[in-house]
Amino acid sequence: MSHHRKGKKLKTPVRQIEEPCYRVDRSKLARFDRNNTVFKRVRWDRSWAGYEHMYDERVPAILELRKPGYSRVDFALANASWIVHDSYAAAFSREKIKLSRIPEDTIGFDWTQPKLEIREPHRMSMMVKRAAKLFGASRTGICKLKKEWLYADTKIPKGIENSIVIAIEMDVEGIRTSPAVPAAAATGVGYSRMAFTLACVAEFIRNLGYQAIQCGNDTALSIPLAVDAGLGELGRNGLLITPEFGPRVRLCKILTDIPLEPDKPIEFGVEAFCAECKLCAEKCEAKAISMDDGPSFTPVSRSNSPGVRKWYVNPELCYQFWCENGTDCSTCISVCPYSVTAARKAGVSPEQFWNL
Repeated sequence: MSHHRKGKKLKTPVRQIEEPCYRVDRSKLARFDRNNTVFKRVRWDRSWAGYEHMYDERVPAILELRKPGYSRVDFALANASWIVHDSYAAAFSREKIKLSRIPEDTIGFDWTQPKLEIREPHRMSMMVKRAAKLFGASRTGICKLKKEWLYADTKIPKGIENSIVIAIEMDVEGIRTSPAVPAAAATGVGYSRMAFTLACVAEFIRNLGYQAIQCGNDTALSIPLAVDAGLGELGRNGLLITPEFGPRVRLCKILTDIPLEPDKPIEFGVEAFCAECKLCAEKCEAKAISMDDGPSFTPVSRSNSPGVRKWYVNPELCYQFWCENGTDCSTCISVCPYSVTAARKAGVSPEQFWNL
């Protein structure tokens, strides 16, 4: 992979490494309290400007402005994109999904019994990845589950030792319209695809007699698990950078006890590139992304999970911009050189989006 930025070309081949390239400070690292995410703090934390502000509260006023990319049609698209994710609660079940109807031409065989004996975890890992690809995964990695990445209040059954991490690519043209509403639709589609993929892969594992806990943003931190599973590296924008799609992915995972062979982490020069690039920080309208030359161990918000050396993003500023924008924002994704192919370096206007 190579990218141009500020007149320099960086060639960064992907290579496997034995340990993840992040650094942790064990004296500061602790399981993160999910109540400290900005989405939870909206409900309880009176100390910050986002308290009791919903990010869609300005939609009626925004519609009156008649801005390109913020029309009734654009918002209808974005709202529709979430429908599978928001209505399909079973996608995030810890138990076998109960069918709303039993097909009449089956005997209702219990596929969970007996448990399949797995003698070759490597072969089973290949099968899980192939199943995930069939069900919509763009990339899948496997790692041993590090308990420090679980949320502080998460309890999991005994024997859950592996994590299957799935990346879902988001529509490139939609994301390139950010911060206009079609970018939010691309995000919502990613989450709805996530729900379908998670449900199918988890049921595949349960049908072999093993436990499967499918998770979106809940239960555990997705990005460090994705790094451990060899899907990419952490970028300046606080997101996973994949070699294939950059940060233009949504992440989900399945925690399981099925015997699997873990993947090795990878390295392809993200930290060095981000140290020089700074494009996401320059283009961030919320000024939420650090312009520091290098990463550090210093959090900037209560909503940061401490103990890892990285560029800490300020999610409070990010969320407050969402409230002003009337929808979420993906500009740090859209401008990232890793997420843009050579043929699509130019931005996509909201008007162009509907003609593509």
